[in-house]
Amino acid sequence: MAKRRANSEGSIYKRPNGTWSVQATLQGHRLSGTFKTQRECQEWLKKTRGQIDDGMTLASTKIGFGEFVTSWLASAKTSMTNRTWLHYEQLIRTYIIPNLGEIKIRSLRPEHIQAFYNRLFDEQIGIYTIRKVHVTLHSALQQAVKTGLLGRNPASFAQPPKAPAAEMDILNETQVSQLLIAAQGHRLEPLIHLAVISGMRQMELLGLKWNDLDWDRKTLKIERQLLRPEGDGVKFSGPKTRFGKRSIVLGSKTIEILRKHYEHQHQEQISTGEAWKEYGLMFTTRTGSPFHPRNLLRDFKKLLQAAGLPAIRFHDLRHTAASILLNQGIPIITVSRRLGHARASITLDVYGHLISTSQNEVAELIDDLLLPIAVQLDKKVER
Repeated sequence: MAKRRANSEGSIYKRPNGTWSVQATLQGHRLSGTFKTQRECQEWLKKTRGQIDDGMTLASTKIGFGEFVTSWLASAKTSMTNRTWLHYEQLIRTYIIPNLGEIKIRSLRPEHIQAFYNRLFDEQIGIYTIRKVHVTLHSALQQAVKTGLLGRNPASFAQPPKAPAAEMDILNETQVSQLLIAAQGHRLEPLIHLAVISGMRQMELLGLKWNDLDWDRKTLKIERQLLRPEGDGVKFSGPKTRFGKRSIVLGSKTIEILRKHYEHQHQEQISTGEAWKEYGLMFTTRTGSPFHPRNLLRDFKKLLQAAGLPAIRFHDLRHTAASILLNQGIPIITVSRRLGHARASITLDVYGHLISTSQNEVAELIDDLLLPIAVQLDKKVER
């Protein structure tokens, strides 16, 4: 085995498999790393010596990643929104700690993380969830780099699965009618109706409270969204973006549907008695608790099946609402504000392809506008 002494404080070794190992001494103990190139070893050694000079201790090198990421999450709470923090907490608790928590943070390698992602994929965890795990992991490890625990971020060298092409399934107006007919008398009827006519996001709908509705002015304020729908953990946050806080006008038919729903919910509360959990929500389970998205999707798909419709996502009702509004000639700026987009250009980017006006229609329209029409002039025009 070839060996080259880099300096008096560290050594670099070339291994039989062609990779390179580097060692440094800290408080009488050896720190080591393995890299593909000699230059990477030299960089690691230089950075490690700098960290030691800055006060890095042996104890800090023995921190398990589970301990580190838990500490990082606690300290990061003040620098992110409550919604983001809760999401990170769930991903760390459910996926990251059970799989990587026992590894010492300075021993965490890109291959560990890559194997972790591959394992989640093999277990059929959703691609978007794995990508969110990657974002969380990278953020935590970047802090380890900043504080000197790591010389580089190992998550930067691991590849989560690529996001699939975005799909958008929408219902046409006839299919929407079929769905609403199938939903008549179902407890989801008012929720589905409001989703289709408003284009609100699912968690905005589930976060609505009765005091958000002005019955006389027929206006509905969107000021929050549901974050966590279970037990004492029920939590809310502001809308997805600052432009999501908005007010929309409702039609008389929608107001009547919501009025009947309010009366029915009130009777349900009386019959449930002390078991009722009061959150002031517009859409609830039979005990007053907010809907869990998983249960909502299950019941929604049953209604789709009963109506003979394709199995779309509940979120696709938002796309359906946008499509219907645009194809009815509603101005793009009005649709954008109703959906809670920051700019009309975003609405066009997302839904522009759904607008039915064809090139042929445009061609005929411009022809009609510019068709020369003979006019009688008072004075003869010289040629």
